[in-house]
Amino acid sequence: MDNFLKYFFQDFGRVLRAFFEIFAAIFNFLNYLLNFPMRMEIIKSYEENFTTTDWILLLLANIALIVVLVIAGIFLTKLLRRIFRFRIPVKEYDNMVKQVRTLQRDLMRANYEKDKLLAMRLAELGGSTEDMQHLIDEPGESEEGENGETPGEEVQSIGERNTFESPIVDPSTSRFFRLTSVDNYYKTSYIPPVYEKDVTLEEFCVRFRAFAASKLRLYYEIDMIRYFVAAMGTARIIILQGISGTGKTSLPYAFGKFVQKDTSLVSVQPSWRERTELYGYYNEFTKKYSETDFLRAIYEANYYRDPHILILDEMNIARVEYYFAEMLSILEMPLVEEWKVDIVTATWDNDPCLINNGTVQIPDNVWFVGTINNDDSTFAVADKVYDRAIPIDLDSRAEPFECDPLPPINISTDRLSELFAEAKEKYPLSKEMEDKMEVLNGYLIKNFRLAFGNRVIKQIRDFVPCLIACGGTEIQAVDFIIAKKVLRKFESLSLGFMKDDLARFNQYLDKLFGKNTMEICKNYVELLRKNN
Repeated sequence: MDNFLKYFFQDFGRVLRAFFEIFAAIFNFLNYLLNFPMRMEIIKSYEENFTTTDWILLLLANIALIVVLVIAGIFLTKLLRRIFRFRIPVKEYDNMVKQVRTLQRDLMRANYEKDKLLAMRLAELGGSTEDMQHLIDEPGESEEGENGETPGEEVQSIGERNTFESPIVDPSTSRFFRLTSVDNYYKTSYIPPVYEKDVTLEEFCVRFRAFAASKLRLYYEIDMIRYFVAAMGTARIIILQGISGTGKTSLPYAFGKFVQKDTSLVSVQPSWRERTELYGYYNEFTKKYSETDFLRAIYEANYYRDPHILILDEMNIARVEYYFAEMLSILEMPLVEEWKVDIVTATWDNDPCLINNGTVQIPDNVWFVGTINNDDSTFAVADKVYDRAIPIDLDSRAEPFECDPLPPINISTDRLSELFAEAKEKYPLSKEMEDKMEVLNGYLIKNFRLAFGNRVIKQIRDFVPCLIACGGTEIQAVDFIIAKKVLRKFESLSLGFMKDDLARFNQYLDKLFGKNTMEICKNYVELLRKNN
């Protein structure tokens, strides 16, 4: 201990003395510098012997000293300000950064909505992509449009979407790599197509069938195409069921090629039990979100207005009502704005720009098509799924046929929705057919204890006009929709004891609707009689 104290006083004592000597030297410097009486006494002691030159040198020396002191004072002041400048508390600074990034994301969404409106305006103006580029490059030469607007100026704004005002996020820094990559593509590269406006639903079906046959070597009866398109005007979920190889997956695939917006294929797995199989989940270990093809498809669909089909392939290889239950409930909401699915509980600053408060909007340009095989390896689909969907049976393949090759089409979801709305207004269910369906409802209640539900009645009133607009007839539409939505419930009855009742029911259909007019219903009932 004594040796350490000796060392401490000898070593650290000198360090401390040197430290204090610095302050003492500064104090002595200031004391001497500011002691003007003493400095004047020194000058007086030499003034009797000073010449003119000496006085000039004395003045210059003091001026130089003052300049050095002023410069030193300025430098010291700046140094102290830099050291002791006002600092925002860390928590408040972080909050300000979050607010700025939130404003950037809000600006991104506003630009996105603006670009959608401008894209719709471009579609109204018409013209090709080359015409659009010409208007962007030479807006001054374009003619004035309606209301005195200059189309070139309108298109110029659309061209600016490629320089999207919101910041580009490096996908590797975001927990949503795939969704952030989608953002970056639509901020920089996407140009909306010029949509056709004059096509009708009947022409749409004919062109679709010819395109599938001539370009894809996929052949379908025209009635099958009409059922599929009319189903899109009736429900958001379509179920294609039948034996393998009849085109359940290729039909929506061909539709995607026809409208030039490829379908998204999601292969359902037997292990699927919950919503995370569709939407993914946040991995706490990797700090990344496990993104699925399903999530990417519905997220990306918010960026464009083309109709898009998302295929759930082999959807009943797992229990549909388990993993798809949330989507069934969401699509029942009356307003499209309410079609939101929760993805994360809290948002991060660099999350994809269309994730709003942890949710992703399910847009109205997406339809879900599920393919079903009814065999021993699959589960029965619950009534709650069938009730919300339009089932279509593909039991046989159409014969190949020759036709003139037709190109694909660009049609917007807004135009399709207009066509469906026009059909429902122009071809409503006739009063005579309404009365016949009411009579049929009473017969079913009395003899089979089955009834038309409110949802089924609405679907019938939507499906029939759409099928007529596609080129079908009212009785054909009623025959199809009753077979698929009402008579399907016969499968839950003890049909082995009801064969005579089923035979009388077929006779009743002929009596009520006319002989051999309800062929789909009668064939279905006859099949039930033979198999039970």
